[in-house]
Amino acid sequence: MKTLLYSTDYSENSIAAFKYAQGISSKMNAMLKVIHVFDYPSMLDDIDLKHEDPFPNMGAYASNKHKTLLNEFCAKHLDPHFKNLTLEVEAVENESIVHGITSMADEIKATMIIIGMKGGSRLKEILMGSTAKQLLKKAPCPVLAIPKQAAYKEIETIVYLTDFEEEDLGVIHKLIEIAEPFGAKIKVVHISQTKSNGKHDPHYKKKKIEDQVDYSNLEIELFKADIIFEGLKKYIKNEKPDLIAVLEREDKSLSSQLFHRDIVKRMKFYGKSPLLSFNAKNYGIFHF
Repeated sequence: MKTLLYSTDYSENSIAAFKYAQGISSKMNAMLKVIHVFDYPSMLDDIDLKHEDPFPNMGAYASNKHKTLLNEFCAKHLDPHFKNLTLEVEAVENESIVHGITSMADEIKATMIIIGMKGGSRLKEILMGSTAKQLLKKAPCPVLAIPKQAAYKEIETIVYLTDFEEEDLGVIHKLIEIAEPFGAKIKVVHISQTKSNGKHDPHYKKKKIEDQVDYSNLEIELFKADIIFEGLKKYIKNEKPDLIAVLEREDKSLSSQLFHRDIVKRMKFYGKSPLLSFNAKNYGIFHF
């Protein structure tokens, strides 16, 4: 049975993410693990400078307190449509929120981590909270971040923005696992500026992927734009996808560095669409 991991801080920002966690878990027939990562205060002994609890059993006390809060949060925001959902709650003690989440994801072999998103700028470049940024670098599975203002709806269209990366095949197969229970369409979208030939031709790469992927509801769309970022922004505005997927990678090639710096890092969580991020280190190389 698949397991989805949802982490909450009990905030308003996390409520929309909880709705998505319920809906996706139900559709994928997956268990939903709901956690809150906490750290309780410690103080230094004046003599030997060793950490000691402010009072005995504080860890157990804090854990029970947060488990109660988690149950209250779930009871308050659980959608009646998903009342038969298999759901577990756990308070996780860890000095690092990111390590607490990723350790739990490893332990339960999570299919996906789901979190709420916060923050924004006057330039309309939606910025992720520091927790989400670190999760993208360290998570052992895809991370789905949900904007606070997103209202849950069943996923009908997933757009995967790609620069035809070596890890694409693994990412697309993972997207199929998510899309198939919904009967959702996957649109693999590549926007380029200049025409290229041979193995660098996007039409060649499109054909290579089509030969390797068996999913009838998949389309690969190729476009050209003077400014790639503006082209993608226009495409998303017109298509209004239910979910946007991107690949995070520490790259070596100049073109991919430009693509990721200019698109992924500036465009993260643009608009109201949930964003699903894949870390390239978790996927094998596909030779075009």
